[in-house]
Amino acid sequence: MKHPTLTPLALTVAATLLGGCSMIPTYHRPAAPVAATWPAEPGEPGSAVGTTAAPDVPWQTFFADPRLRQLIRLALANNRDLRVAVLNIEQARAQFQIRRADQFPTVGIAAARTPTAVGDGTLNVYSAGLGVSNWELDFFGRLGSLKAAARSQYLATEEGRKAAQISLIASVANGYLNLLADEELLELTRQTLATREESLKLTRLRFEHGAASEIDSRDVESLFAGAQVALAQQQRQRAQDENALVLLLGQPLPEGFFNASALPQLADAAQLTDLPAGLPSSVLINRPDVRQAEQQLIAANANIGAARAAFFPQITLTAQAGSASTQLSGLFQSGTYGWTLASQLLLPIFDAGRRQAGLDSANAGRAIAVAQYEKAIQSAFREVADALAGRATLGEQLRAQQAQAQAESVRYQLSNLRYRNGVASYLDNLDAQRALFAAQQAVVQTRLLQLQNQVLLYKTLGGGWTEAAGADTRAASP
Repeated sequence: MKHPTLTPLALTVAATLLGGCSMIPTYHRPAAPVAATWPAEPGEPGSAVGTTAAPDVPWQTFFADPRLRQLIRLALANNRDLRVAVLNIEQARAQFQIRRADQFPTVGIAAARTPTAVGDGTLNVYSAGLGVSNWELDFFGRLGSLKAAARSQYLATEEGRKAAQISLIASVANGYLNLLADEELLELTRQTLATREESLKLTRLRFEHGAASEIDSRDVESLFAGAQVALAQQQRQRAQDENALVLLLGQPLPEGFFNASALPQLADAAQLTDLPAGLPSSVLINRPDVRQAEQQLIAANANIGAARAAFFPQITLTAQAGSASTQLSGLFQSGTYGWTLASQLLLPIFDAGRRQAGLDSANAGRAIAVAQYEKAIQSAFREVADALAGRATLGEQLRAQQAQAQAESVRYQLSNLRYRNGVASYLDNLDAQRALFAAQQAVVQTRLLQLQNQVLLYKTLGGGWTEAAGADTRAASP
């Protein structure tokens, strides 16, 4: 025998490659437990002029505001939740490599002293060389099933990272819009406060000269104090919204970034791409969170294969090739070369139900994964339906709110004029002031809702994880 070590190993490898099988059940994607079409949109649905599906629209294209794009780049580079999602991918990839490596033999340097009884004495046999210990021959696909499950978990973390990026981009956009709305509400409150302060001074002067009652004076004082309360609330909300945005960015805001004089108006921030809703099937296929749930289902299905394979014999191989001698000093002399090859078959007869419990657990895990997959589809369907309902109604609501604010503005001017000319009581004037301030606040808040609904629709349709061609997600100036 010129090559005594090759024949057994070659036969073993060939048997492993040709004789392996899989116990994994055939995977069938569960039917989507949702309607085939979106619910009818209330009101007059706004038709989207866009023809590109949301997943195909990079966020750099969807958000035209350069200041917002800069914030998104900062968040993608520094947000800790997204960083954890990326590290989860690395961990899942390593777990997959571990399962893949289990299918191959581990070769190492082996040295041993084996005492052997000979007559009344003991003979020591010394050996050293390359060895393979307890290499499982995967005839029944146990290791292959575990590898398939690890691979699906790895793919699930990839989809989880995409879902985390989509959520982060939408959160940053909403945070930016919140701050723009806060600035407008602050400016509106300051103007209202100045107007009411002027009214307070005038009313006090009229009261001192007997031209106004104390009730009128106290009413104006109450209105002025209410404006002060609103200003304090808006300042607090502005600070809290900025803190929330800083947390999303993972770093402080760029110096002077939110200088009020340089900020665009909320109405000017509506530079968002119109999107078609498409059909539920295509939308759900393109949502990373749904794909993540499906990969987890596939992993649970593969675990059943591993649990089934545990009922079959486990065959392991131990081999060693090197030098052997009865004298330690002669271990590496010529003529001491040799090899050993041993295989073992183990089929448990009694294990107190451990293997059956493992199979039951795997089947239950798949049932859970199916329910989670179906829930992910249902949640996605509901989110898109809600966003479409918002698109259909918020535009009309904003137009009506603006018309109401315009009417209240004219009413206040007329009421103030009538009061100054002694035609109407000051109560009418105070009521007009309150109504105008509330209507102006409602316009800003409704416009904010409309813009955030556009962001929500982009998110729920699966947009935000693709990058523009040649795009650099690192922080850059707008």
